[in-house]
Amino acid sequence: MAAPDELFCWEGDWGLPSISVDCLVVLAYAQFAGAPLKLRKISNPWRSPSGFLPALRTNGKETLSRPSDIIIHLRKQKYNADFDLSAKEGADSLAFISLMEEKLMPALIYAFWIEPKNYVDVTRCWYAAHMPFPLNFFLPGRMQRQQLEKLRLLRGDEGLEAGEDLEKELYRDAAECMNLLSQRLGSQKFFFGDSPSSLDAYVFGHLAPILKSKLPNGKLQQHLKSLDNLTNFCTNILLLYFPRDGQESSGPKGSSQPEGGDFDHVPHKRRKQFLSALVALGAMLSYAFMTGMVSIQHIQQEALEEPPDLQPLGSHEEEGDG
Repeated sequence: MAAPDELFCWEGDWGLPSISVDCLVVLAYAQFAGAPLKLRKISNPWRSPSGFLPALRTNGKETLSRPSDIIIHLRKQKYNADFDLSAKEGADSLAFISLMEEKLMPALIYAFWIEPKNYVDVTRCWYAAHMPFPLNFFLPGRMQRQQLEKLRLLRGDEGLEAGEDLEKELYRDAAECMNLLSQRLGSQKFFFGDSPSSLDAYVFGHLAPILKSKLPNGKLQQHLKSLDNLTNFCTNILLLYFPRDGQESSGPKGSSQPEGGDFDHVPHKRRKQFLSALVALGAMLSYAFMTGMVSIQHIQQEALEEPPDLQPLGSHEEEGDG
């Protein structure tokens, strides 16, 4: 029997299995389709085979990162959540996914990555607290620049700048999109009846972070909570497919979770302190060498081994917690 594909995702918080929209889309679809993936929840994208998250490493050693590509791959492996959809339902699904990409995704990027107070108090703070040292000092800023560039591409405006007018326009488009999704869902459990499809995965992935995050500027959340059927839709998916993550934690969920490596037996906090001390020592020695305070006659360099790969996990198991 072939080994299962490995899915690398951002770890979760706020009662969600992941804090990433794209990761939530892939996780939800995999659950809906019953795909037996080996799940690796990490907080360091550099440990992903693509350098990005999500990333699927197939048993053929191919690496996929875009949610649409991952879903197409799973369908080819006979894990198809859209198997029972009619041609019209399939077309409707594509239309609503495109609508979310055009109208909802820009507002999500703005709310989490551009709006100053949300970014400083929540987004940057979360990634800085969960990423390993020293990546937590520069990767959040790099990710913000990447998200701003993505927003400019989605809007077709290279000179786009944050401001009150842009915020109003983006949030208005997002509210219209949520209203249309609410009308389409109606009183149904899922968008096409009693079984979830890829559209349900995309809607959940985009709406769940809005519903569960604790942003200081929560205008999107306020509008979503006024749409009871969409709120219940997200809550029901969490209860049915991610019951372990539905319990909101009181502190940073992943801050104490090791990601594998040579120091798995050392608590995360002590490992950070140890690494910080090594970096400080290295800086002091470098300064001493450069100023001539210390001279070296001979250096015997020991071979350094890279940390081993992440330890295998069972299907849909979170790394670190039992």
